[in-house]
Amino acid sequence: MLGLFIASLEKQIPVEIMYMNNKGVVTDRLIIVKGIDEKFIRAYCLKKRQPRLFIKSNILSAAKPRIRKGVNHA
Repeated sequence: MLGLFIASLEKQIPVEIMYMNNKGVVTDRLIIVKGIDEKFIRAYCLKKRQPRLFIKSNILSAAKPRIRKGVNHA
């Protein structure tokens, strides 16, 4: 997971995360990492369109963004 965050920081590419806030609500986020701390990830959230601070221990998973292809109908 740390490797994806470092790649996002260095190349400014998005990472998709599943995040649980302090109230236990799980959300999916698309972020671009701006800084990595011992306990936090500073990032720009593309869904909320603003900078966010994520607690590392609350990040449940991280992955490359899924490619969403349009559906072609006949």
